[in-house]
Order: sequence, then C-alpha cells, then structure tokens
Amino acid sequence: MATIKPKFRPSSVADLEGTIYYQIIHDRKVRQLLTDYRVFPSEWDERRSAVTTTQRSERKALILSIRERIRWDMERLSKIGRRLDAVGLEYSADDLIDEFNRYEHEYSLFNFMEGIIVSLKQNGKLRTSETYRSTLNSFRKFRSDEDIMLDSITSRTMQDFEAWHRRRGVTSNTISFYTRILRAVYNRAVEDDIIEDRFPFRHVYTGVDKTVKRALPLAVIKKIKLLDLSMTPQLDYARDMFLLSFYLRGMSFIDMAFLKKTDLKGGYVTYCRRKTGQRLIIEWTKEMQGILDKYPENSTDYLLPIIRSTGINERCSYRNTGYNINYSLKQIAGMVGVAIPLTLYVARHSWASAAKAKGIPISVISEGMGHDSESTTRIYLASLDTSVVDRANSLILKSLK
Repeated sequence: MATIKPKFRPSSVADLEGTIYYQIIHDRKVRQLLTDYRVFPSEWDERRSAVTTTQRSERKALILSIRERIRWDMERLSKIGRRLDAVGLEYSADDLIDEFNRYEHEYSLFNFMEGIIVSLKQNGKLRTSETYRSTLNSFRKFRSDEDIMLDSITSRTMQDFEAWHRRRGVTSNTISFYTRILRAVYNRAVEDDIIEDRFPFRHVYTGVDKTVKRALPLAVIKKIKLLDLSMTPQLDYARDMFLLSFYLRGMSFIDMAFLKKTDLKGGYVTYCRRKTGQRLIIEWTKEMQGILDKYPENSTDYLLPIIRSTGINERCSYRNTGYNINYSLKQIAGMVGVAIPLTLYVARHSWASAAKAKGIPISVISEGMGHDSESTTRIYLASLDTSVVDRANSLILKSLK
C-alpha cells in the first residue's frame, strides 16, 4: 500500500507563496505529485501537514478552499491506491500518479457527461441526449465554465445551483428537471465505482409540482379555428399546426414532425411515440385532410409540412419550426383573449381535457394529462381499443362545427 502525504515547498524568493505537493512512497520509491495550490509559509502547519488560517485573515476563503481540495485529492489518491492493491498486480508510485492524472481528465463532471451524451446519441436516444446537453449547458453557465470533479460535488454545490436558478426566475419544475438529470449522472458514477456517494441531492428539490392548467375549452379552440388569418400566412400556418395537434389526439410536435407519408394507410395514421416507444393508431379525418390539402407542395417523405427539406439537420429544422409556431401562437392568443401562454403543448392538454368532458374513462386520460407521469397516460391511451378513442375524438371534432 502506498503512503501519501501532503508537503509544502517554500519559494526560493522571499515573501512569495510556496507550493503544495504530494509525496508518494511505494516499494521504498519516492515520487512527487505537484499541485497548483500556493500558500505562504505562515499558512502551512508542518506538524499536521495541513494548511491553516486565522479568523481575520483576508485569505481565509481561499485557504479553506485549498484545504477542501487537498482533502478531495487525498481521498482520490487513497481510493486509487486501494483499487490498485485490490487488483493484485504490481504497480509503482508512477502508476498511481498516472492513474490520478487520468482520473482528473476523465472523471470531471463535464467530461463524464460528454461521454454519456455521446453514448446516448450512438444508441439512438437523441431526445434524451438533448436533455442531458441542456442540463450540462445550464451547469456550465452556473459554474462560469469551470469544471468540477465528480467527487467534489457536494450538497452545498447543488444548493447553490438551485439558488442560482431561483434568482434568475426559473420555475421549480425546470430546476428539478436539471437536478434529476445531474443526479442520474452522479448515480451512474457511483454505480461504476468511480466515486463514493456523498448524497449531494438530499437538500434540493427533485419533485414535480403540479403545473398551472394549460387546457383551453372547446369554445376557445373553436374561436381559434374560425379566425380569418388568410392575410397572415405565418399565423395561419401556426394555427393549422396547433389544430392538427389537437385533431391528432394531442400528438406531440416531434411526433407530428417525423410522421412519414407511409404512416398514413387505409384511413389511419400509425406511429410510435418517440419518447415512450408506444405504438398508436389514429383515424385520419376530413378535418386533418383539409389542413394537409392546404400545403400540397411537399417533396419530402414526411407527411406534414414541418420538415420541408432533406439532407439537413432535420431535428434542428423541426425545433426552429416549433419555435416560430409558438411565437405566432402567442399573437393568436391575443386575438382570441387567451391569457395563458399559447403553445403547441396546450393543444395536447386541451384535447385531454375535452376527452374527459366527452366521457373518456378516467383510467385512460385525466384532465390535461394530469397524471404525475405523462408516460403513464400515454401507455393507457396506447393500450385502449383504438376505436373507443377514435369515437371520442369524432365527438370532440363535431363540437367544433
């Protein structure tokens, strides 16, 4: 077993800070691992091999930070030493140092998450990789792009991350979304025996608050449908995509965007939810066809006029189209006196609310997809005899005439 001890080397120039390094002894061979920690001789306790400070010192915060970083380094070095011992093969102090340096590069949060994101993309989980990327970007901004080691993430780190978001006016659900993904990354590192669990998420919120109701009554949907937007093609298109989402039983925009022409056969659209993998079948109605007929120019394999060019970043194309539609929907909301932020997502909630009002069993769909897990609601929808849902959908669409 290697012996590891922090040491201090004073500067050869008077009144300058000295350097802290780690002395590593293994098989009677001595090696030194340099650090970038700098302290004055008065801030080093030789007897305890530790940095020291006073209550009134102007450098107290810095010294305490260095003390914490030394503690993390010592734990990391000791963990690596124990792991090498457990393997049962011979190793040198240089091997331990090399492993420590490799650890520094591979097991920082930023690098570890980048690796997970690449793996998710390779496995075809593009949507999940995007949520991980969004979370990483958020944490990088919080850290001012300064990386952090996985085993340096503490409860205080996560509490500061939560507080930083709250100061910026971010909602609890969004903060919880980021925090849950970071917790999943951290737990993976624990499972891979990279770090020991310090339970850094125990004092931050990781639940899901019930959101403000976002469903529109059928009377408002009808007002949106009857708007004369012929002079504003951009608003007309946004309204059409909103209504299509509603007509298609609250289909999410990503699923609408990637519907293929081959998915429409025999008067039915068949597709798999990208988020859950659930297979759904929806009757194609004259209301849906009426909107599709307004956009006959479509040379792509996609059914709807959302991704209009091939050979490009199609996911980027659908996202940009979605942003533009939601921007236009906010203008439409003002025209019909809707106070809530009108987005494509509102169409899904609105269909669910209307479905409940028309007698869809509560086990299939609750108001505004009110299950704590939306995937549960989708699973219930997928498992129901599709004709039952189609009949309810027909009743809903008739209410708009």
